[in-house]
Amino acid sequence: MARLLGPRTNDTVVSIWLLLFRVSAGAFMLTHGIPKFLKLIEGNTQFADPFGFGETLSLVLAVFAEFLCSVLLILGIGTRLASIPLIVTMAVAAFYVHGADPFQRKEMALLYLIVFITILVFGGGRFELGRLFRGR
Repeated sequence: MARLLGPRTNDTVVSIWLLLFRVSAGAFMLTHGIPKFLKLIEGNTQFADPFGFGETLSLVLAVFAEFLCSVLLILGIGTRLASIPLIVTMAVAAFYVHGADPFQRKEMALLYLIVFITILVFGGGRFELGRLFRGR
């Protein structure tokens, strides 16, 4: 039993949890990113433009975060770096796009925001593909 509760096992359990956490978060966000990606490749660039960048650039930035960065999270490549665009996107969704909406409307974006901040703080754990590229 002591072996099961030892520090090495704890590190392994934490790394397994971080693997499940980041893969789940990436997969869940991908369900939002895929439709935006398909919309973009179909040429339909009608999208919210919260900062005046233009609808097309706003859509491209959302696709970058919600599609590409989600894939990077799932794979565990540049996990902390990939979480930053997702944090920004969820902050914009919660506080700008849904800023005047009731809490129930912004709740999902806030939950994702907390999830991606957690990934930024704790990283992806030992079971990241990025570790293969870094040689660890």
